[in-house]
Amino acid sequence: MTNQQKTKSVLFNSLQCVDYCFNSKAWELMRKKKKTRWVILSSSQMCPCVQQPCSTPPSAPSPQSGTVKKTGNEWTALAHIITAVIGSGVLSLAWSIAQLGWIAGPITMLCFASVTLTSAFLLCNCYELIDQHGMITNRHGSYLDAVQSILGNRNAWFCGIIVRINFIKLGIVYTITSAISIRAIQKSNCYHNDGHEAECRYSNTKYMIIFGLVQALVSQIPDFRHTEWLSIVAALMSFAYSFIGSGLSLAKVIDNGEIKGGIGGWPSRNAGKKVWSVAEALGNIAFAFPFSVIFLEIQDTLKGPTEKATMKKASIMAVCTTTFFYLCCGGLGYAAFGTKTPGNLLTGFGFYDPYWLVDFANACVAVHLVGGYQVFSQPLYAITEKWLRKKLPQNQFFQVVGVAGAINFWPIVVYFPVEMYLKQKKIESWTTKKIVLRIYTYVCLVVILFAFVGSIRGLIIARFT
Repeated sequence: MTNQQKTKSVLFNSLQCVDYCFNSKAWELMRKKKKTRWVILSSSQMCPCVQQPCSTPPSAPSPQSGTVKKTGNEWTALAHIITAVIGSGVLSLAWSIAQLGWIAGPITMLCFASVTLTSAFLLCNCYELIDQHGMITNRHGSYLDAVQSILGNRNAWFCGIIVRINFIKLGIVYTITSAISIRAIQKSNCYHNDGHEAECRYSNTKYMIIFGLVQALVSQIPDFRHTEWLSIVAALMSFAYSFIGSGLSLAKVIDNGEIKGGIGGWPSRNAGKKVWSVAEALGNIAFAFPFSVIFLEIQDTLKGPTEKATMKKASIMAVCTTTFFYLCCGGLGYAAFGTKTPGNLLTGFGFYDPYWLVDFANACVAVHLVGGYQVFSQPLYAITEKWLRKKLPQNQFFQVVGVAGAINFWPIVVYFPVEMYLKQKKIESWTTKKIVLRIYTYVCLVVILFAFVGSIRGLIIARFT
């Protein structure tokens, strides 16, 4: 049998060898009994499945990608990441630095930035699944898909719970925060008209309802790939209110004529109280950085075949940019207020004037959160719709809105990326790389547990005092 005849007879039972050998002249898709099979009609080279490798490794489209044309680049990826990472939490980082002081505060930010970038580099290697022949058999379009494919169903079950909880948590946090920002505009106008001592009290409820209605409309965006324009707008808004917060803080430092704050941060005669305030500050900083949970969704929007290099470049730019803004907002805020730093520079009314600029900054926060909500909710919609299509394949469904959640930094940003990287690269036990990554994992776990306990304690105290 000739090579051509052998090639004609090969039926592939999965999405392998789709782009088999770039010298292939033709291929045909056949569907039999709802199963996809690929038939190579002619080729100048043999397929790896018949024991002779191609000169160039082929690649198969991911089940998530289908035949959709990808148009993303490093700038759209950067916009997605900035939208996801720089949230209104940047305005509360001044309080965190106030607890840690001028030395520990910036160092802690740099440490968590390094952890986030490490996670990004590990996940870059988890996007493509490569078999023993060196061919790409699958592309993981989501974090959960990667865990299931690489680490198996048991890890995927556990990870699925955490990922869904994360998306739901962010939906709730964004809804509440947007309402607080809109309410702050009303309060700012009230203080301007009636004086800073006036009782300006407004309910958040109606603003939450308005935000929900806006999200119900915006959620009709088909999928993550179609949110590029929204991410760009949201990223611009985040830059705007970050600049305003930093600028107002710098103006206050100049007006004060001194840089407030100290090396040890917020002073306390009670050692226990100081320890817990440090834990809360670590928690705030830790949860301000990561974007791992949507990392692979973003990478799946990029044009091939350089997705990995493009995503690494975008990740470096994003982490450097966010760290710069965090240090500016946090550092300048602490320098302006010292031990009296408010929990939020804008909604905590560290600034009353110019009231119109404070109003504009809070409006930017609200607009940014519309985009941020979608960036994190679209993957949840996709998971839900995928399940519904499997159960009820003949129906069409609208997106759903998540409710309730909890914190999950360590498994999403540290544990699963490390485990997937180790398995994907087949790194053997007791090698230097594996030992270093294990130590990195456990050190991060200890820090995050400390931060988590401190944050829970802070919530309980706030609830009952």
